[in-house]
Amino acid sequence: MSTDTLTVRAEIEQEIAGLTLPVALARTVAAEGDRPAYSDKVGIDLSAGYAPGWRTVGWTELREQALDVAGALMAAGVAAGDRVALMAANRIEHVVADLGAVHAAGVSMSVYNTLSPDQVAYVAGHAEPAVVVLESADHLARWERALAESSAIRTVVLIDAEAPAGDDRFVGWTDFVAAGAAWRAEHAAELDARTAGISPDDPLTILYTSGTTGNPKGVVLTHHAVLYECACSLRVAAPTQHNDFISYLPFAHIAERTLGMYIPQVNGAHIHLIADPALLLGALGEVHPTRFFGVPRVWEKIKTGISAKLAAEPDAEKRAQVEGALAIGLEYVEALQSGGEVSPELAARFQAADAGLLSFLRALLGLDRCEWAASAAAPMPLEVARFFAGLGMRIYDVYGMTETCAAVTACGPDQFRLGTVGKALPGIEIALAEDGEILARGPVASQGYYKQEDATAALIDADGWVHTGDIGELDEDGFLKVVDRKKEMIITSSGKNIAPSNIENYLKESPIVGHALVFGEGRPYVVAVLTLDAEIAPLVGAQLGIPAGTSLAELAQHPALLAVAQQAVDAANERLSRPEQVKAWELLPVEWTAESEELTPTLKLKRRVVHAKYADVLERLYA
Repeated sequence: MSTDTLTVRAEIEQEIAGLTLPVALARTVAAEGDRPAYSDKVGIDLSAGYAPGWRTVGWTELREQALDVAGALMAAGVAAGDRVALMAANRIEHVVADLGAVHAAGVSMSVYNTLSPDQVAYVAGHAEPAVVVLESADHLARWERALAESSAIRTVVLIDAEAPAGDDRFVGWTDFVAAGAAWRAEHAAELDARTAGISPDDPLTILYTSGTTGNPKGVVLTHHAVLYECACSLRVAAPTQHNDFISYLPFAHIAERTLGMYIPQVNGAHIHLIADPALLLGALGEVHPTRFFGVPRVWEKIKTGISAKLAAEPDAEKRAQVEGALAIGLEYVEALQSGGEVSPELAARFQAADAGLLSFLRALLGLDRCEWAASAAAPMPLEVARFFAGLGMRIYDVYGMTETCAAVTACGPDQFRLGTVGKALPGIEIALAEDGEILARGPVASQGYYKQEDATAALIDADGWVHTGDIGELDEDGFLKVVDRKKEMIITSSGKNIAPSNIENYLKESPIVGHALVFGEGRPYVVAVLTLDAEIAPLVGAQLGIPAGTSLAELAQHPALLAVAQQAVDAANERLSRPEQVKAWELLPVEWTAESEELTPTLKLKRRVVHAKYADVLERLYA
């Protein structure tokens, strides 16, 4: 470890010495007072789509509600270290319930809303929560088997759902919070003592990974690890204004939990909670956030929408003006990469392009105030990053995993390079194993997997290195590039090692391609299955003369769309070595979603699911 890494680690450790999340939150509440903390759309009529208006809670009120919930949990018999499971959309009650569990010295567990009843039963049987908080009738149905089988679950709190008859474990949210307030009035000292007794090394949360390969594993994260992550992330992000943020990914995902819960509760912010990601674009237009995080698929969708509109512009002169401005924006952002300088001439050209067009385009997207835009969870296609650079935006790619409290490397204002996930965060060590696997070490490391010692031993070695399972490359300046998941690397029958995500990203540069999966393990060549983008493909189809209302399945078989897909494959192959080139492909008549199980809740491919569901298609491609 370098002296610089040791020094900065010691500085951060001093900053957070003795801190727990309740102490950090109390400081934020004292500083923020009644400023808005969280807003959501509960109570707003969204039946016709996005509508303006918010329900808002301030910082002081948020903490008071959380303490009432903590009182209710203690009254229900929750002991220090007991698990409290939450299944709810991104709404104020989710945050309040989470903080209530934390202040009662419990361990909060947000569970993905899309888990099947069998998966929920596995998580509940493994974690044995004492209390479960559920939002809707759908969530209650997903927990029905778990509730029937579990002897550990003593109380089930329902936010909106109706309680089934004959089970005295159920209580409504309003009654639960009111009971907690009454309990607090008589036992305030007992609650204060419980909260004060929390140690920085106590578990703060257990997050069950999305289970792309087998049953989910429960990742244990401590108060200290999370607070270190917050501190070092803020150093790199270097915010210069009060944060307005949109939270729309599940709180069961570590990135959203860190950005939408932990960092705001440490540093203050106004978080706008979106229950349905389909409402994201409307929220961007209303909130105009100062910070925005999107998984690559979100950035791809925004890019595709803009690109389609530009391609549909009939005025060639206007198209040329936009393309010229985007070229200047890209040149400017590329010059800002680590070690680069912007010439006065380029700065002047960019200022003119920005004032004339680029700032207008960013405003249309709701990103005109955004000083920090980031991506993670999967490799960001370089062409997508370059497109937003053309708008004058730097998308700061970050890299990490649940097992490291989110990021261990990041790009930021002072450490940015396109095509990389940045440098190690302050006080964090990054190295590559002999086979190229990315290793990380530092205070953000998980304690391991809950009740899974063998899996923990495989994750963290004797020297404290977390084995990420990703293959990477480090350049001479310390910038990290992620190649692919170690387990997802393809080895063809001729022994060639191929990274499928790189090929898939090239294929998805076509506006009509929604998702792509590349296959070739043990085979003589690479093949691909593609899906159409449900929003863009019909627009492209209309431009090609295909009647409006043509179904996605029909579009996938239409010769004009098949020709466009062939162009996408050809364009990708031109950029690939011969062993990487796609020799056969098929356009599927379906969408892939988290509900149809081909994608995780954060829109990453579940390769094994696709391999199993479309085994006949893959075999046909080798016929």
